[in-house]
Amino acid sequence: MKPAKNRISLRGLRTFCIVVQRGSFRLAAEELFLTPSAISHQVRGLENELEFKLFDRSGRDLRLTEAGNSLFQESWPLIAQLDEV
Repeated sequence: MKPAKNRISLRGLRTFCIVVQRGSFRLAAEELFLTPSAISHQVRGLENELEFKLFDRSGRDLRLTEAGNSLFQESWPLIAQLDEV
C-alpha cells in the first residue's frame, strides 16, 4: 500500500469503512443519512487522495482491492474507537 502524501479525509475514511462493514453503498448511505451517490463521491475522493483504488468495481459486486483490504484492516479499529468517543 502506497502511503498518502498528505493528510486524508477522516470523513472519507469513515465512509469507506462503513461501506465495507455494510457491504454496499446503499446500506452505508442509509446508515449515514446520505444518498448512494454521495457515498460513491466520498469513496472516489478518498481514492483520489490516496492515489489507489479501494474497490474493484467490475459488475455489480463490491469487492475490496488488496490495498482497500489493507486500509480497512488498519483503519477500522481506529474509526470504531472514534465512534465510541
